[in-house]
Parts: sequence; structure tokens; C-alpha cells
Amino acid sequence: MAERGAHLTTAAPADEDRPSIFEVLAQDSLMGAVKPALLHAVKILATSNPARYGFLWRRFDEIYAILDMLLQHHFLSRTSASFSENFYGLKRVSSGADGTRAAHLGLRRRQHWRSLLLLALLPYLHTKLEKVLARQREEDDFSIRLPQSFMQKLYRAFLAAYPFVCMAWDGWVFCQQLLYVFGKTRTHSPLLWLAGVKLSYLTANDIRSLDLKPSGPALSPSQSFVEKFQRLVSTAVGGVAVSLSTSLSMGVFFLQFLEWWYSSENQSTVKSLTSLPTPPPPLHLHNQETSPTHIKVCPLCRKVRTNDTALATSGYVFCYKCIYVYVKANHRCPLTGYPSGLQHLIKIYSPDG
Repeated sequence: MAERGAHLTTAAPADEDRPSIFEVLAQDSLMGAVKPALLHAVKILATSNPARYGFLWRRFDEIYAILDMLLQHHFLSRTSASFSENFYGLKRVSSGADGTRAAHLGLRRRQHWRSLLLLALLPYLHTKLEKVLARQREEDDFSIRLPQSFMQKLYRAFLAAYPFVCMAWDGWVFCQQLLYVFGKTRTHSPLLWLAGVKLSYLTANDIRSLDLKPSGPALSPSQSFVEKFQRLVSTAVGGVAVSLSTSLSMGVFFLQFLEWWYSSENQSTVKSLTSLPTPPPPLHLHNQETSPTHIKVCPLCRKVRTNDTALATSGYVFCYKCIYVYVKANHRCPLTGYPSGLQHLIKIYSPDG
């Protein structure tokens, strides 16, 4: 059985530079594990100090996309590979005639920008689209809206068709990977096919050239101000990218551990290990006389609450309309600043209501 399955991991002599399916899937999962772990770290910071770190939570997608684009641009320019591909000793080569191009020369301009957009920009757009659709579904769950205009009908048709589009894309990816296993295609991902590249191993000459590659020409008095400015900007961007790559290289296994620890499959174990008993209410509340009218005042509108609704992240109670509008616009608790969403609203029913 081992002999029959050897072709799945060992390429034919003509394809000795073709990585195995396990290597390409491992490098795909590497960057996929970095973002959830960083997101959880930012969430902890935002929860501990909303005033100082709250903007990191609210603008995490944009900040991560910028840093990811700088990182991928640096590696594509210097190693002809993304960060995760270079981590596993792979490089991108053209699917055409120049497949033997040295890694330290970088990709050709067209393939470079295609790869950069598909690596950094496309995941950002997909994330924003998923959040917009999730927000719209939550609004549809809270209210009943009949389609009245053509745009509303078109939007509902898009919501209905989007799961099938995702299913078709996943099916394409699966078929591409299956064909790659049996050697029927040179790329395991449709994104590589769209970029016009394929993955290959770094050769000994590539590794030697990358080690000896200079950081760039030194500044000279004969250069113009624009050239000097471009050189300084390029050096600064390269320094940021090197710092990011070094940090990720050192912490990649720790980030994967965090991603596993806080995964949905492991949440029951985490809760059993870290759950604490509910603390008792403050003692001064038992001795303090507070008027019933003051207790029922909404902290936002300063009026007697209607349709009492609690915010699960902080425990405060508001009018449903007040807290719904505020959380939808600001994504945080108005009193504590804790990151919150519409799914954290809990309707409170009185016994006589």
C-alpha cells in the first residue's frame, strides 16, 4: 500500500521540482492561522483598555491588510514567493517559458502585481463582504422587510445566491487539489492559476543568491532628491517587512497554538478549565436606597426604559432602540467601551409583561 501511495508525495523524475500536496497545503494554512491569532490578541488588548486600543479592534481588517501587503510585497520582490511559501522553501515561477528564472530576481512585473493583489487585497475584500452580509442578515432577523424596489430584490437575490457561489468556488479548489495530487495540473490553487505562476522548490543556486543579495544601492551625492526619497522609502518599507517576517517566523508556532486553543472545537475544554464562579453583587448595593424610577432610566436617552435590553458584554440595560442603534453604528458598549455586536443584545422580559 505504501508503494501504491508513494506517487502522492513523491513526484516523478520529470517533476522533481514540484512540491507535494502536503507542503502546499501546509503553507496555505500557515497564513490562515496567523490572522485569527492576531485578532484574538487585539481583542484582548481592546477589552483591557478600550480607550487606548479600541481603534485596533475597529480597524483591524485595514491594518492587517496594509501590513500583509507590505510583507508579501517584500517577499515577492526578494524571493519570488509569499511569506508562507518562502517559509517552506518554495518559490513562484512563471507557468510559461521562463520557469527557470532565479528567485532573487523576483517575479516579472505583471505576475508580481497579480500575485500581490490575490494574496493581500482579495482576502481583505472577502472579509469585508462576509461582514457586510452577516450584518445585513442580522438586520433581516430583527425586522421584517418586504422587497419594494429593484435594488432590494437584487440584493435579496445576491444573498440567496452567495452560498452557492462559495460552494462552487470550494468545489473548484477541491478539484484543483485533486488534479494536483494525480499530477494532472501544475497548480494546486485557482489563485496561482489566475496569477499565471506555479510553485517550485528553491534550488541551491537560489538559496546562495538570496544569501548574497545586497539590500540595495547606497545613496550617492549625485542622486537627485526624488531618487534619494524613493530609496529611503524603499528601505523603510523593507525594514518593516523584515521586522514582520522575523516576528512571524519566531512566533508562527505560538500563533498556531493560539489559533487551536481558541478554536470552536476546543471552546468546551477552555471553558471547563478557565470558568470561574459568578461573583456576588457589590455589598453597597444592598444598603443603598435607590428609587425605582432611577433604576429604570436608560443610560443613553436618560428616560424611563422601554423594551428593556441588556448588553451581554457589559451587563448594562438600555432601551432596545437606543442600544440597537448605538451598537450598530459603533460596535462597542457606550459605557464601558467593550467591543460588542448586535448578537450581544438580550431582551429582558418581566413576569407581568
